[in-house]
Amino acid sequence: MTSKLDLIDPVAAKAAAGLPAVEFRAVSKRYGPVTAVDRVGFVIERGTLVTLLGPSGCGKTTTLRLVAGLEIASEGRILIDGEDVSHRSAAERDVSMVFQSYALFPHMTVMQNVCYGLRASGLPQARAEAMAAEKLAAVGLSGFERRLPSELSGGQQQRVAVARAIVLEPKVLLFDEPLSNLDAKLRRRVREDIRGLQQSLGLTVVYVTHDQEEALAVSDRIVVMHSARIVQDGTPRDLYERPANRFIADFIGNANLLPATLQGRDGALAVVRIGDITLRLPHRDLPPGAIEVALRPQAIRLRPGERQAGELAGTIRKAAYLGSHMEYQVELSESAAEVFVIAGDVQAALAPGAAVGVTLLADGAALVPAGEAA
Repeated sequence: MTSKLDLIDPVAAKAAAGLPAVEFRAVSKRYGPVTAVDRVGFVIERGTLVTLLGPSGCGKTTTLRLVAGLEIASEGRILIDGEDVSHRSAAERDVSMVFQSYALFPHMTVMQNVCYGLRASGLPQARAEAMAAEKLAAVGLSGFERRLPSELSGGQQQRVAVARAIVLEPKVLLFDEPLSNLDAKLRRRVREDIRGLQQSLGLTVVYVTHDQEEALAVSDRIVVMHSARIVQDGTPRDLYERPANRFIADFIGNANLLPATLQGRDGALAVVRIGDITLRLPHRDLPPGAIEVALRPQAIRLRPGERQAGELAGTIRKAAYLGSHMEYQVELSESAAEVFVIAGDVQAALAPGAAVGVTLLADGAALVPAGEAA
C-alpha cells in the first residue's frame, strides 16, 4: 500500500502556493455562558513549531482540541492546508495528537502500539511494521520493539507516543503538555528530542504548555493566551525582549515591574527615570509621563553597602542558593517595592538584612504602559 509520503505532489503544490498548515479565523468556542476561546486568529506555517502558552484556564488546550477536531468551533473557521475543516471530525482532519498521559496500550508491545493506527486503517502488517520500525529508529528506540510500556522509562514512553503519532504522517502533529509527567532533568532532554525530531523531519507542530522556559526552548513562535484571547504572538526573543504589556512581561521570564517616568525621547530611545537612575530604552511609541519598566532578574546588579550615586538603596529580604546562582528578594527603600534578582556570584553570597546598592541595566529592560493589564 502506498503511503502518503509517496503521494507528495498535492502537498508540494499547496506548499508552493504558500498555503499555511493551520489557520484560525476569528474562532470562538463557548460552553453555555462560558467562552473558552474568544475570536482567536493565527497562522501556522509549514515545518514550524508553534507553542500555545498561558496560565491554566486561558484557553490554550481548548484551542489545541479545536485544531484536532476534538471540539467543534462555535464561530469562525479553521483551515488545514487551505481546506475548511471547521465541521469535520477528528478522523477527517489528518492530524495526530500526543497526549499528556501518552495513552499507550499497556497490554501491547512498543511495535504493536506504533502500528496500531496503521493496522486500523487497513495497512498490511508487514508494511505497517516496516513504517513503525523506521519511526522508532527516528526517535532512538530501535531494539525496544518487543517491550511493554511498563518496561520503559517515562522518557521512552513519551518517544513511543511520538513515534505512534508521526508514523501516520499527519499534516499537523499536536502535543498537549507532553513533558508534565517527567522530572526536571528528563524534561530538558525530551524537549530537546522533540525539537530535534521536528526540525529533522520538517514537521508542523502545535505544542501546548504552561511552562515559559519550555516554550522559549522549543518554539519557532509562541502564541500567548490569557482569558480566552491571544495577547501576543511572536518569536521567543520578541516576547522576552519586547513584551506587549505587563502581563507578558511578568509571565515570560519573571520580570520585575517598576514605576518610572518617561521624560522625553532621544532619537529612537526614551529617557526614563527610576529614582536616581536614568536609562535609555527603545520608546516603543509611548508618550512622556508615567510608565513601567519591565526588568529581568539578571539585569539587576547588587553591591554590598550603602547606596552610592546612580544606584537605588535596597535591603536583602531573602536569599536562596541554587548551585549555579543565587536568587534574592530585595526591598527597594525608596518605593518599598520588592524585586527578584538572579546573581551569578555564589561565593560572595549576601545575607538577609544586608544593605545593598542596586544598579539597573538597560540590557534586559523594556517599557510597558503603566498599569496596563492583558
